[in-house]
Amino acid sequence: MTAPDTRVLLADDHALIRESFRALLEAEPGFQPVGEAGTGAEAVRLARRHQPDVVLMDVRMPDLDGIEATRRICADPETASVHVLILTTFDLDEYVYAALRAGASGFLVKDSTAAELITAIRVVAAGEALLAPRITRRLIATFARQGPSAEPTATTLRSLTEREREVLTLIARGLSNTEIAESLFVTLGTVKTHVGHLLSKLHARDRAQLVINVYEAGVVTPGT
Repeated sequence: MTAPDTRVLLADDHALIRESFRALLEAEPGFQPVGEAGTGAEAVRLARRHQPDVVLMDVRMPDLDGIEATRRICADPETASVHVLILTTFDLDEYVYAALRAGASGFLVKDSTAAELITAIRVVAAGEALLAPRITRRLIATFARQGPSAEPTATTLRSLTEREREVLTLIARGLSNTEIAESLFVTLGTVKTHVGHLLSKLHARDRAQLVINVYEAGVVTPGT
């Protein structure tokens, strides 16, 4: 049985960029563009209407910026299953942090290659987070400057096993599941099980949110 196409909503205020992305996706097997939005508000409306697997979201748009549009899409129960991939020209720390905090599952700059974009959409559509080690390091640097915003609760700490804490620390350092498995001498399946438990216990939407939440809660601190 053939897997259904990945349905993608394109949100960018430049028509030429939307047309380029549409042409790229239409030429790639397994993808289906389902709509185009020129403003953040339109992206929110179309996400509700079409229920895409992924919204390819620009940051700087009129009417409503991409960060707020992402926040509304991810917070709305009607679009809770929609994943947002932020794609922007502006590779700035405040955009990275704000986008992930709003619920985005990934972040790419527009100088990424077509192959990188296709891979990113596939990763995000599968429910994984696209959080490159470079981005993770920048987030860690941000938290190193400002410190955790809240003390970790005893309940949160007690709920994690020693192995889960090890996995959590390695995730926060930007390691992939494969790298974690190699570091801890366990199978990839075991790592995925631990990550699933961590997502549940720490109430994180995905891997990106897991990194954000654990630093904000102080469960893991920069330099540990």
